[in-house]
Amino acid sequence: MESELVLHNGGCHCKNVRWKVQAPASVIAWKCNCSDCSMRGNVHFVVPRQRFELLGDSDQFITTYTFGTHTAKHTFCKVCGITSFYTPRSNPDGIAVTLACLDPGTLSHVEIRHADGKNWEDFFHRSGIALQSKIHSAQ
Repeated sequence: MESELVLHNGGCHCKNVRWKVQAPASVIAWKCNCSDCSMRGNVHFVVPRQRFELLGDSDQFITTYTFGTHTAKHTFCKVCGITSFYTPRSNPDGIAVTLACLDPGTLSHVEIRHADGKNWEDFFHRSGIALQSKIHSAQ
C-alpha cells in the first residue's frame, strides 16, 4: 500500500515552467552518476506519469534533449535552462521530478539513494527503480 499522497508544486527558475505532482510527503530520491545527471547535479524522485501535470502554458517553454538510446527525454526550460522534470530511461512510463525544483514545505523526509548510471543495466536490474512509476493498489 502506498503512503498517503500530497500535492507538491514546482517548476523552473524563471517560473515559466510550472507543474504539480501527487507523491508521498516522504520520497526516495536518486542521485545519479550518469554523464547527464552528474553534470547537472541532478537528484530526482520518480512518480507515475498520471500523477504529474504541467500547468498553464508551460509546454510552450519546454524543449527536449535526448542521447544514447533516446529513451530518456531530458526536458528543460527554453528560457532559464533548468530541468525541473524529465522522462527517465529507467521509467519511460513515469516522470522524474528534480528535488531542488519543488516548492518548499510539502516534503517531510527524503531518502537519497545512489543511482549507478555509469553501469546502467546492472543498476536498473538490481535497484527496483522501475517500480516507482507504477501505481500500487491496496491489497
